[in-house]
Amino acid sequence: MYRPDIKEWLPTTLKDVKARGWEQLDVILFTGDAYIDHPSFGNAVIGRVLESMGLKVAIVAQPNWQDDLRDFKKLGVPRLFFGVSAGVMDSMVNHYTAGKRIRSNDAYTAGNESGYRPDYAVKVYTQILKKLFPEVPVVIGGVEASLRRFTHYDYWQDKLMPSMLAMSGADLLVYGMGEKPIKEVVGLLQRGVPFEKITSVRQTSVLVESKEDIPQNKNWNDVYLNPHQDCLDDKRAYAANFKVIEVESNAMEGSNRIIQQTDDNFIIVNPPYGFLETDEIDEIFDLPYTRLPHPKYKKRGAIPAYEMIKFSVNVHRGCFGGCSFCTISAHQGKFISSRSEDSVLKEVKKIAQLPDFKGYLTDLGGPSANMYKMKGKDQSICKKCKRPSCIFPKVCFNLNTSHKELTDLYKKVSAVEDVKKLTIGSGIRYDILSPNNNKKGGEDLEEYIKQLSQHHVSGRLKIAPEHTSDEVLKAMRKPSFSLYYEFVKKFKQYSEDAGLNQQVIPYFISSHPSCKDENMAELAAETKSAGLRLEQVQDFTPTPMTLATVTYYSGFDPYTLKPVYTARNKEEKKSQNMFFFWYKNEYRNKIKKRLKDIGREDLTEDLLKKKPRH
Repeated sequence: MYRPDIKEWLPTTLKDVKARGWEQLDVILFTGDAYIDHPSFGNAVIGRVLESMGLKVAIVAQPNWQDDLRDFKKLGVPRLFFGVSAGVMDSMVNHYTAGKRIRSNDAYTAGNESGYRPDYAVKVYTQILKKLFPEVPVVIGGVEASLRRFTHYDYWQDKLMPSMLAMSGADLLVYGMGEKPIKEVVGLLQRGVPFEKITSVRQTSVLVESKEDIPQNKNWNDVYLNPHQDCLDDKRAYAANFKVIEVESNAMEGSNRIIQQTDDNFIIVNPPYGFLETDEIDEIFDLPYTRLPHPKYKKRGAIPAYEMIKFSVNVHRGCFGGCSFCTISAHQGKFISSRSEDSVLKEVKKIAQLPDFKGYLTDLGGPSANMYKMKGKDQSICKKCKRPSCIFPKVCFNLNTSHKELTDLYKKVSAVEDVKKLTIGSGIRYDILSPNNNKKGGEDLEEYIKQLSQHHVSGRLKIAPEHTSDEVLKAMRKPSFSLYYEFVKKFKQYSEDAGLNQQVIPYFISSHPSCKDENMAELAAETKSAGLRLEQVQDFTPTPMTLATVTYYSGFDPYTLKPVYTARNKEEKKSQNMFFFWYKNEYRNKIKKRLKDIGREDLTEDLLKKKPRH
């Protein structure tokens, strides 16, 4: 049975470095997460990519920022640069609930313990490193840096903040999935290009001190956003910036460089790379990960984020759903990068050799479960497209939505020796599967629903209609709730045909921009009539770089610049959220009163009447 040697992890201590006979490291990576050597964790991926280039790389996971800073000094000075990331999540989302209460746990820390990373971790780590080693470049990346690369709204301080580059004092910001830009940066450094001259790498951002310092680039056009100060003075100016950012971030072959003035400085954000081709993403997933947490955590307890994915396989990146509250396309991109069958099957076979694998794979998916191998039939159309979503308001005529290759992959994975059952844990985009919404879909869509229902559900299937109101769903860039009923009907029929009693678990959001109490009351009545007592519910949490967050703060739709109602204060949010729980006695009188206040007493009986016992 496979049990990796300690040397199979990237070094984490000076002892590890010395054991390899290294005098100096090339790159030292700092992260707010525990070190899990797995392709689902960005710092492990970047570490392995750099290692594959022949570099000497080490990881300092969850350094102590409150003592004498020995964790920041222990590995010395790297030859090329320090890399900094808050981890898989934005540190503020990791630390606080939608109600701004401090979380008592951290899924990315051994033992699920909180307190192992600071607020605004990228800023804190970078400022420490710049103070200790001012001459060494710092490259920041990951979700926190990526989604805070422009002026952004911070929900926890309830104010606009400048780019993370300006906040932290870093030398370079890598946004999105960082493998290609970091490889190009290293390649330039290895050829002797001074770090301060590296200003034109795609998917990176730099800060210059004056307009005269903006480097010339004949290949790209310059697009200027409203300056940071204008955004502070005028919420409409801030809202207007988002449309530019989203369009340029979603470009398949971007040629526009975005520039924003921040105080006396200028933030330059270069256009993104295109999506990874299959051989490129295979190369990343085929690197020699141990797929395990570092042994040093053994006595501290399990790491929940790892436990959730250790028997799952990611088969693609990116999401073309474009949901207004989601950051996936902003970070991973709109276009899908899919792995080959061989690469996926190779990983499944590795999982089957893990000591505690019992034969059950818990997922074969990605940001959405069913976007594998999907792309535009005519790529030249995609290169010109500016739609934020390929499936809203309708499925694009140019999108190939065939599920045949995914269904075939399910069958091949299920046939791997020692795999007893494959279940799908990622959320299903049921709107792609509807013939009423996807007019170009073929019989393979029906076959996928059948295979999924009868072979790949562990009793409960997660899907996310998010709301029932057409008005709110439009603001979310989500399809009509009628498609939910259509999918559930087919799912239950195929389940029953196979003798299975299975449930669909829907997810819903309250307090989303455009949502009013009336919409929540209607949602509650609708779902109650469908026989649902909602479990998977959440209050909208504004996170940097989403359409919904920009609307929440500014009060305007960034695409039309028209006013949009949003529940902002605690009382308004509580009022909306309570409708989810019509079945709890403590909410009955409050709901009854609120329905009267908004003139919707017609919903009182439907929502609050107790069904007769049979």
